Amino acid sequence: MGKVTGFKEFKRQNETYTPVKDRVKHYKEFTVPLSNEEITKQGSRCMDCGIPFCHSGCPLGNLIPDFNHMVHQGEWQKASWILHSTNNFPEFTGRLCPAPCEQSCVLGLIEDPVSIENIEKMIVERAFKEGWIKPQPPKTRTGKTIAIVGSGPAGLAAAQQLNRAGHTVTVFERDDEIGGLLRYGIPNFKMEKEIIDRRLRILEAEGITFKTNVNVGVNYDVEELKAFNAVVLCGGATERRSLPTPGIDADGVVQAMDFLTQQTKVLFGKKVENQVLATDKHVIVIGGGDTGSDCVGTSNRQGAKSVVNFEIMPKPPGHRSPTTPWPFWPLQLKTSSSHEEGVERNWLINTKEFITDENNKLTALKTVNVEWKMVPGERPQLIEIEGTEKTWPCDLALLALGFTGPENTLADRLGIKTDARSNYKAAYGKYQTNIPNIFTAGDMRRGQSLIVWAISEGREAARQVDIYLMGKSDLPTKDEAGDLVALH
Repeated sequence: MGKVTGFKEFKRQNETYTPVKDRVKHYKEFTVPLSNEEITKQGSRCMDCGIPFCHSGCPLGNLIPDFNHMVHQGEWQKASWILHSTNNFPEFTGRLCPAPCEQSCVLGLIEDPVSIENIEKMIVERAFKEGWIKPQPPKTRTGKTIAIVGSGPAGLAAAQQLNRAGHTVTVFERDDEIGGLLRYGIPNFKMEKEIIDRRLRILEAEGITFKTNVNVGVNYDVEELKAFNAVVLCGGATERRSLPTPGIDADGVVQAMDFLTQQTKVLFGKKVENQVLATDKHVIVIGGGDTGSDCVGTSNRQGAKSVVNFEIMPKPPGHRSPTTPWPFWPLQLKTSSSHEEGVERNWLINTKEFITDENNKLTALKTVNVEWKMVPGERPQLIEIEGTEKTWPCDLALLALGFTGPENTLADRLGIKTDARSNYKAAYGKYQTNIPNIFTAGDMRRGQSLIVWAISEGREAARQVDIYLMGKSDLPTKDEAGDLVALH
């Protein structure tokens, strides 16, 4: 490494945020970037660790020590080239990825790990600012045509890779804008949508065609897909989980993704009928993950009277649990910037009933505290604790419970087999469904997962499509051993 003792000389520094009182007044990003001098020091913290476990921690197999070294050397353009060699969209992962690479960083054994995610973000932002990221259209075309269904990170990654191989690519998106959950499922204060649009301008200039408001199987006949030499299904896992709870149909019980999507659409001047607002309401967010956190931040920006968060699982420890030792993803309490903006968090609590008035409008939630009974060899049992029932005032309950899997309408119409969890089945490592020219990638294949996995899936599926069409491929792939480590 450029500075062998850097990890001993410099402490981890994270980018900071603007004050809560200021940032809750708007929906723009509110991070304060580190100076070039400071980010260079952060790159210098990367150790000469011998075996960089961050490689296996990253589903993309990013060459992390290499771009850290370039940042330390001040070779930003080289750092950008290295970063983009394995990651099509580091501006997305640098903002939204939970950074499993950092949790497997060797330095994390004795100190705070290297700030890999922030370095990644700084590299790509510098690259855009300097004009280093330019369209790279293929020199020749193969004459093969490919349809990508779904424009989330998996679909966009597959599209760019296949276009680079010289194929003619068309991306179909059922919504009115490109980006999938990046566009409407992620609040603007976490990623402003111009971040997506500037990358789309690059992709369009490279020759990729995008078609919005096209819902394949609904307003676009699946028979028309036969005109393409290959199809890649990247529709995501969009079936939302609900609760088998009395009163679930009350006016005021809303799926989190509907709530978040509406706010983003309104922010950009799109017409939304009967927008659900948290303004002057007692809001309860059910679900403690990232989507629940996004609902907390959005509710506070809308002017909620109070915001409460329920989670049915136990409160994680403040430090890495012994049950998830390094280099595994840790069981550990996560406090997001949205949590810091104001929320009452509750663990081991279960909703028993949504209470309504005579007009079926939500007025309160009835809950009970719970505990988990663990018996070796058996599934954990949820036990209610007697005498812990409580009624909470609530005008708006947001269900942030994750997704059960992809919608199967398209699978049924195309004759594609699915597994027990409703995911679209594909041959291991081939991303190929039971219909030879139809492939699938991302959450539609693996179930609800991380953005970094979606990009990885899109890239790997693209290579398999290229091999299917041409008999071989020059598109890059992750090292097979790295694949196995990352998968397990």
